[in-house]
Amino acid sequence: MSQLLRVQNFTVSSDGFGAGEGQSLEKPFGHVDPGNLLAWAFATDHPPINRSEPGGRGLDDYFTRDHTRNIGAEIMGRNKFGPQRGPWQDHEWQGWWGNEPPFHTPVFVMTHHKRPSFTLSDTTFHFVDGGPAAVLAQAKEAAQGQDVRLGGGATIIRQFLEADLLDTLHVAVAPTKLGSGARLWESPDELLDRFHQDVVPSPSGVTHHLFWRK
Repeated sequence: MSQLLRVQNFTVSSDGFGAGEGQSLEKPFGHVDPGNLLAWAFATDHPPINRSEPGGRGLDDYFTRDHTRNIGAEIMGRNKFGPQRGPWQDHEWQGWWGNEPPFHTPVFVMTHHKRPSFTLSDTTFHFVDGGPAAVLAQAKEAAQGQDVRLGGGATIIRQFLEADLLDTLHVAVAPTKLGSGARLWESPDELLDRFHQDVVPSPSGVTHHLFWRK
C-alpha cells in the first residue's frame, strides 16, 4: 500500500485562519488564544498535550486518537517549530515542545536556514531546505513504509496543496472568527476539484471536514 501524506486534526477558525498575527516566543498562535481555538481537542481523552484528568470519549476523541495512527514521520513549517526568523541565533533553544515532544517520530522542519539535527526523547528534528516534493521524499524514507503527517501551519499546508501532494486532510473548523493571520482557505469548497469531502458536525461546536483524493 502506498504511503500517504496526511493532515490530521488541523484546526482553523470559521473564517479559515489556523493562527493569528504577532507570533512570538510567548504567543505561538499570535493574537489568538489556542485554548479557545483548540478547545475541542483539549477536552478529549487523547488531547494534544498531556494532562492528568480524563476527558471526553466521543466523536472528537476519535479524531484525536487517529492523530498518531500509522504515522512514521512529520513535516512542519519553521513557524510551527518556533518564532525565530532568518539565520538561527540560538541553537540552545530547541522549540516549543519541551523535553518530551509529542511527535515520537522523525520531524522535518522546512526552513531556508539549516541547523544540525537533534533528538529530544524519541523525536529527532531535522532542518531541511527544499521544496515540498523533495522534503516529502526524505520524510517518506524516514517513515519506513508508514504514512507522513503534514503538521502545518497553514502556509505549509497550502504549499503542499499547490504541489498536489496531499492525499487526505482532516480539518476541524472551530466556531470562532479570528479576522486575520495565517489563512488555510477562504472556503473548504476550494478543495472540491481534487478531493471528496465529508462534513461531520460535533456536539462540541466544531465541524470536522474530511477530504480524500478523487
